Amino acid sequence: MARHTAIPGPLGKRPLWHWRLWLLPLLTLVTSLLPRIVDCIVAGALLILLAPLLLLRALVAKLRAGRVFAATEKVGRFQVPFRQLAFADDAPARDLAVLLNVLWGDMAFAGPRPLSPEEAAAVPASQSIRFRLRPGIFSPYTLRSRIGIAYEGEGELDREFYYTETAAGNLGLMLRTGVGGLVAGDAIRPAPDQLEFFGVAIANTTMSEAIDWIVRRVREDRPATIAFVNPDCLNIAYGNPEYREVLGKVERVLPDGIGIRFGCRILGTSLRANVNGTDMFPRLCERCAHENLSLFLLGARPGVARQAAENMLQRYPNLKIAGSCDGYFAPDAENEIIETINRSGADILLVAFGVPKQELWLWKHRSRLKPRVAMGVGGLFDFYSGRIPRAPLWLREIGLEWGWRLLQEPGRMWRRYIIGNPLFLYRVWRQKIGKLTL
Repeated sequence: MARHTAIPGPLGKRPLWHWRLWLLPLLTLVTSLLPRIVDCIVAGALLILLAPLLLLRALVAKLRAGRVFAATEKVGRFQVPFRQLAFADDAPARDLAVLLNVLWGDMAFAGPRPLSPEEAAAVPASQSIRFRLRPGIFSPYTLRSRIGIAYEGEGELDREFYYTETAAGNLGLMLRTGVGGLVAGDAIRPAPDQLEFFGVAIANTTMSEAIDWIVRRVREDRPATIAFVNPDCLNIAYGNPEYREVLGKVERVLPDGIGIRFGCRILGTSLRANVNGTDMFPRLCERCAHENLSLFLLGARPGVARQAAENMLQRYPNLKIAGSCDGYFAPDAENEIIETINRSGADILLVAFGVPKQELWLWKHRSRLKPRVAMGVGGLFDFYSGRIPRAPLWLREIGLEWGWRLLQEPGRMWRRYIIGNPLFLYRVWRQKIGKLTL
């Protein structure tokens, strides 16, 4: 009589060939293959659907360039080299040829950015997890870098994608990239070190470089005042000569918001990053905790600055908060506030009075304030105290954080966004054609 080997456990005595024992591994295998199956189905369907256009594109490329495809050497999954295809001419639809790479398995629709052999060789071992995935037509780094918020760096974003990838997430990434591309534009434009709007010079830098600059000024004991400007700030500067003059004197003005990127497009330049104070704050806190530097938070409603400080201390236990104070003090208490800041020994002062009051106040008391670096930060404390929720990341990735702010406070924000943003772009256009007068 035949006897079967049984498996003990919660399933009871089951023969090795029982279907329940193989169901979980089979489901795991199918789940792991599902993205590839979907890629093949979608790529094949698009190739069939777009066949007339692709044949026409191939003919045009042959006539213009003498060949159908141009191939670029890239490094793919498991660091296997492959040739990324594009139609050989410079027409807008040249990248449709990459569908063949997806069908052949060289690439996926969503994944890390395809790297050149030189870029791949420079990837540190700690980031090699990216090579377990097929390179993607759409990548998290490309999405965020277009909008200017790829602060974490490509390696960290690739790692996050590896551990969180889902079919729904990939579809969302593709949709957000499409919308973000329309907002940010795909044209390659020069990125000068300095931008200029309405006579205000703005440093065209990255988030990490800006934080390095702040720490260096503190370490070198060189006082500096920093201002952040968005389209609303520049509209105010246009009509406020005193504020505009202060922006021309401070050591560094940093670009804040998607509107600056739109302005750069009109002027034919490129913004390297959206170096806004809200995104800078936690990164600056982390750096200060590492560098043993202290912060003083001044401004906002009673209790807001203190709550923001406490929240940052929970996130970064080694952070030093020298002190905090709300912005609702009487004019005759100003001297006492300044003395409190100076006695605290703070290295960096953040002031949230709103534009242009905070910049004018900092410049007026510049010689009396002892912190080496001081900056106006607008409504930053409201976000990090939890008083006002920040826009979801997916909205920031497509450049629509302003829409979130408008929905939160329509009575206060409608004039800034509905009237102010178009007015800013109109003035930038006037600047471009040389007809802007200050």
